[in-house]
Amino acid sequence: MSESCNSRHFSWLMKSCFPNPNDTKSLSQNTTLFHPQSIVNTHCATTTVSSLPDDLLLECLSRVPSSSLPSLSLVCRRWARLLHSPYFFDLRRRLCRLRNVIFAVSATDSGLYAASLCFQNEGLWKVAFFLPYDAASFGNFHGLLSHARLCAVGPRIYIIGTNATVRYDTWSGTVVARSAMIFPRQKFATAVVSGKIYATGGGSKTTAVEEYDPETDTWRVVSHAPRRRYGCIGASMEGVFYVIGGLKIGAAGDEPARAVPNAEAHVYASSMDLYDVEARTWLRSRALPGGGCVVAACAAAGHVYVLASHAVELSFWKFDARRKSFGICKGSHSNSNSNSSGFGEWCRLKSPPLPLQIRLDSTLRFSCVGVEEKVVLVQLRRSGRSVREGLVLVYDSAGGDWSRGADLPEGTSKAPGIKIIVFVMAHNEEKAHRCPSWCSKGD
Repeated sequence: MSESCNSRHFSWLMKSCFPNPNDTKSLSQNTTLFHPQSIVNTHCATTTVSSLPDDLLLECLSRVPSSSLPSLSLVCRRWARLLHSPYFFDLRRRLCRLRNVIFAVSATDSGLYAASLCFQNEGLWKVAFFLPYDAASFGNFHGLLSHARLCAVGPRIYIIGTNATVRYDTWSGTVVARSAMIFPRQKFATAVVSGKIYATGGGSKTTAVEEYDPETDTWRVVSHAPRRRYGCIGASMEGVFYVIGGLKIGAAGDEPARAVPNAEAHVYASSMDLYDVEARTWLRSRALPGGGCVVAACAAAGHVYVLASHAVELSFWKFDARRKSFGICKGSHSNSNSNSSGFGEWCRLKSPPLPLQIRLDSTLRFSCVGVEEKVVLVQLRRSGRSVREGLVLVYDSAGGDWSRGADLPEGTSKAPGIKIIVFVMAHNEEKAHRCPSWCSKGD
């Protein structure tokens, strides 16, 4: 792949971004439209695509049909860097050229399954099986995924395990190994903030917060958490990394770390620590009203949504994560005496339509992801090393109601381990009801 581009790339890009001046049918709808061909002819002697600044080139690339994006990322390193940057996806979002895709990743002994759910595609799951070129270098896939966390940065999904990291590129369909975390972790918290991955918790001998830069494939320690948590959940909203729930890890001297079953453990299970990534400071910790044990959490529409367990009952809450705006919490219970709600306020919401009494044990797990104004909750019931039930429920934050989604497909539900993630996929508006071509590989 070359470092820079030539005039042929620039000419092709201009044709892709602007209408054909000879197409009288399309131009007849707007007689005041200028002719970009004259601009190209005037400056073709001195202007090349490599001379365009990044912001202008991003404006052009953001208008290219999604079917051309995978090939565009192979033109040169600069284009690949821009196409995988968060700024590119911000521009696509403003142009309404993005759609949300939920991924459920499961593992077998020989490879990984990825099931994708496109809401614009009649709510149907598509399953794909992918295997890295050098499968032997990854070892046992089930072992990689057993304590792993998933993060999406642009069109790439990072599977972060205890001692290994795998990157899956949804555009090219390739799977490659990436740098592992500095400290081995199990059941830790991760989230993406400004295109970088943050991880903390799950470590027996450290409270370090690690930051991963996808461009340089490097991890570094940026802070230390106020609490040492195990089994915690990560979320992010408006530049804040939320470390939610989990158990306290206690150890004396060189003794192995263990979960501490005491009164302080309940404080960990119902609280969350807030890390301001830009300021590199920790904000005041927050606790769930009424206590309980957090079993699932995610961020969506300016809020952090939390599903908590109270012995045999479940409660559903939202935490206002909008640091510079205020809203009204209607039709729900708040821990504030007033009806207004701002940053740091809790509101109790309608619980998911599950059995009135649910006993959480090693066979029952929950996972949730935020999709614009919706929260997708997945209930997983295990039998041995496989999942025999994958119930999907969707909460609409605008209407305050729950609805039933399509259950996890049979191919992934029988796999040993399942991790859920939401991923934003760039799409062409004219093909809004079609899933990406890679989704149909396993059909």
